[in-house]
Amino acid sequence: MSSSIQDTFFEECEELLEAIDEGLTAIDDGNWDGETVNAVFRAVHSIKGGAGAFGLDKLVGFAHTFETVFDGLRSENQKLDGKLAQLLLRASDNLSDLVVEARGGKPADPETHGAVTNELQAYLEAEGLGEEVDLSDFQPMVLDLGFTDDQPSQASFLIRFRPHATLYDSGNEPLFLFQALAELGEIDVTLDESRLPKLESFDHEEAYLSWEIRLTTDKSEAVVDSVFEFVHGLCDLEISEEVAGSKEDPGLDTSVDASSVKDNSSEHTKQSSNTSTPNAKASAKPDAKAANSTLRVDLERVDRLINTVGELIINHSMLAQQIHNLDVDDLRAVENELEAFKSLAREIQECVMAIRAQPVKPLFQRMARIVREASAATGKVTRLVTEGDATEVDKTVIERLTDPMTHILRNAVDHGIEKPEARLAAGKSEDGEIRLTASHRSGSVSIEIRDDGAGLNREKIREIAVEKNLIPRDADLSDSEIDSLLFLPGFSTASEVSNLSGRGVGMDVVRNSVMALGGRITISSTPGAGTVFTIILPLTMAVMDGMVVSVADQTMVVPITSIIETIRATEGAVHCLGPKENMLSVRGSFVPIFDVAQVLGLRAESRDPLNAVFLLVETQMGGCGALAVDTIHDQRQVVIKSLDGVCGETAGVAAATILGDGKIAMILDPESILAEAPAAKALA
Repeated sequence: MSSSIQDTFFEECEELLEAIDEGLTAIDDGNWDGETVNAVFRAVHSIKGGAGAFGLDKLVGFAHTFETVFDGLRSENQKLDGKLAQLLLRASDNLSDLVVEARGGKPADPETHGAVTNELQAYLEAEGLGEEVDLSDFQPMVLDLGFTDDQPSQASFLIRFRPHATLYDSGNEPLFLFQALAELGEIDVTLDESRLPKLESFDHEEAYLSWEIRLTTDKSEAVVDSVFEFVHGLCDLEISEEVAGSKEDPGLDTSVDASSVKDNSSEHTKQSSNTSTPNAKASAKPDAKAANSTLRVDLERVDRLINTVGELIINHSMLAQQIHNLDVDDLRAVENELEAFKSLAREIQECVMAIRAQPVKPLFQRMARIVREASAATGKVTRLVTEGDATEVDKTVIERLTDPMTHILRNAVDHGIEKPEARLAAGKSEDGEIRLTASHRSGSVSIEIRDDGAGLNREKIREIAVEKNLIPRDADLSDSEIDSLLFLPGFSTASEVSNLSGRGVGMDVVRNSVMALGGRITISSTPGAGTVFTIILPLTMAVMDGMVVSVADQTMVVPITSIIETIRATEGAVHCLGPKENMLSVRGSFVPIFDVAQVLGLRAESRDPLNAVFLLVETQMGGCGALAVDTIHDQRQVVIKSLDGVCGETAGVAAATILGDGKIAMILDPESILAEAPAAKALA
């Protein structure tokens, strides 16, 4: 039980840390008010209270120092300047590290922890707001072994408790407080619903319920009060010791036993980051929307449901195939029902995918820390601006994007953003800017990382590639092809090895990580104006829309997101380039032709391109390529089946799926095909 409660605490810590980071980012940007400070204070205070319940003294100590700074800001005893804002951001990063350490993860860096703690303490002393933090007065609620006290006699306490709306906003629940009181002794809980208005005047953002609790315990009043330690200020609380023989207030409802307390306290459930002060209702915008109720679901259960939906889609394909094979004159009624079945299956699939979909906001917030740390390490001043952080992506995709995006952002700060003096000399602002943007595009997710630095030094990139024997010295490369050399294994422009770069590992890992997610990455750069990395990813890794094609008598699937258009070549549209390579003319432009069967080793010689059908796809370098296939059958939704553990990595193949006839079809990877094809190597 205690382990389950502790897991819940750490899950809530993630939400609280997001709220802290969001508030501090607003403060750093100058877009804040008193409520922003209050929201951050409450989030830090909640972490401290929960940590105290589990005896996490190191986390409690730092959180106490952290919140003391905010307590001064709340009382307007301190002025908030840029220097303090940066210190608070570093403190937030350290608090996050301490939570990870408390959860059994990587230990926080003791040097960083000590430095940030000392700076916070020095700031408090300089402002005359407190001496060195002493935790002896902090008595957290203990959940596991009960409380110790010197009073052996039983005492009876009357507790009147009325929560404010802000108590729910910060993720607290009266039910949990009642359960903690039940650990101290016997309790009777009486609900007072007299403040409930009529339905037509009910305000879902207000708190109407209150409770009266009678507690019989051998603990002291101080111990009882400590149960409410981290909701002080969020409720009206009165604790008084009753004399023997006192009677119940006749104006209140019948009491109920604590063991049967139901969660009627949840008048509304809000995300912990959506915080407000008691008077926030008066200043709230009229069109503000109420936060939706949330439900935590074990990811394993969601995965099992997704697999079941996948089997449903496969079952539909098989059923459609069997009906197609029937020798019956009129199947219109059956086909209509089958189409309805297909629509229902797709709707279920979309609903299930929505369960896994998560906004990229937490990922973007983690990237802000990467930029801060990289800027500090290089002596540069860089700001991260985010857009579209509410864009939703499959949770698995988000988790696996952390490493590649970390590489890109560190390189952007290290290689892209100039030193302050160089920026001023170039007529730019002293502060560099990296813009991180997410958006949905044609069934995919686009993430763009744009910096306003110096841009890529193509002469240097080309020279390094020649020195490392990655390209011949006389190779004729376009600007986009030179830019793409950064993705080659072992390539690095850093002259010295540092914590950020110079080891020849980075951008090739980024490209491989993105491709493993079924996505692609492109790069473009303008000298003096900056560099842009664009990552295109599928919305989900479970089900996708694909084009079913035939390649050398084999049925295969090409992801729809990779296809720009389909083309049937005419006699004058195909042009020879050397003895084996061909080009396809598309509206005045020429794109290379890639025979899929030949690239995959299914056919020794390339077939006549006039007998093929072409799929025009976008290449890694921003250009186009034409995949030659034998036949295009149809477009359908397919379930992605990973080949990990089944067979080794196969060039040109990303995954597999099961078709309606029960056969297994390979899902092609157009990027890999274009990279492996002889035409691509000849053009390079």
